[in-house]
Amino acid sequence: MRFLSVFAACFLATAVAADPSFWRHEWPDTDFKNTSITNWVEIMSGGPPKDGIPALSDPQFLRVADESKIDGIEPVITVELPGAKPRAYPIRYLTWHEIVNDKIGNVPVAVTFCPLCNSGLTFDRRVKGKVLSFGVSGKLRNSDMVMYDRETQSWWQQAIGTGIVGEMNGVELKQVASWMESWDQFKARNPDGIVMAEPPWNRSYGRNPYRGYDSSHRPFLYSGEMPPHGIPPLMRVVRVGDRAWPMDRLAQERKITEAGVTLTWEEGQASALDHGVISKGRDVGSVRVKDKQGRDLVHDVMFAFAFHAFWPDGKWMRGG
Repeated sequence: MRFLSVFAACFLATAVAADPSFWRHEWPDTDFKNTSITNWVEIMSGGPPKDGIPALSDPQFLRVADESKIDGIEPVITVELPGAKPRAYPIRYLTWHEIVNDKIGNVPVAVTFCPLCNSGLTFDRRVKGKVLSFGVSGKLRNSDMVMYDRETQSWWQQAIGTGIVGEMNGVELKQVASWMESWDQFKARNPDGIVMAEPPWNRSYGRNPYRGYDSSHRPFLYSGEMPPHGIPPLMRVVRVGDRAWPMDRLAQERKITEAGVTLTWEEGQASALDHGVISKGRDVGSVRVKDKQGRDLVHDVMFAFAFHAFWPDGKWMRGG
């Protein structure tokens, strides 16, 4: 498959089924007896070891007017919290780091992106009186990133924001409303906003190591059940709670109001998982999700296979 660049190919070379006894030498402070995992075959090594994909902490920011490296159609994760300047976290950086530990006003957040699921979620890092700092474990479950926190060495499932191994097993992170849109869209709405600056790491920022991935017929490092109703496994879906709206329906209708939410779609955002250069990716559009009062709702735009894996009894909103 074309997306298997040198970076992604290393995943295949070292992908093995996990077992607590095998991982204990790497995770001596993790309580593997406290877990919701019933079948350890679900946990796989993605290739890089613990922190092999380096999460970021305390990133630097630029004013919108001072940023010149990002193409207008490139995707960013937007976080807008009351009393703070709107912030954009470019996917060109998150592709290579996957987690950014930041603080917006008084709220410590973790902005996360799992390329293999296209899942971009933002979490409040305050848990049980602690402020956690998250890293990338190097493990995958249902092709989704397994995060860990440095304070308790617990493992967390990114797609559901829930602890799955260790002291924090079963604990749910509070999700902060955020969304993916293009850099141009962010700038037009937030000319006084700020954007995360390029990290001081030697990475090919702006390039996509998973070239052609979202045009593949099957997901990477995933052996679970495929989505029902003939929905392609790598079609993007908009997940709100346990409901999923297929992106092809939303792109056609452009606005959908049902189940107490309003979803809108507009063109102008490049796929980060298509062309080898993110700015040349095909247009997959941007989605906003709001409640009846017009407030931004917590949601995710993820691949259909991942929704089905983590919400097997979820409702597919396919329309009439």
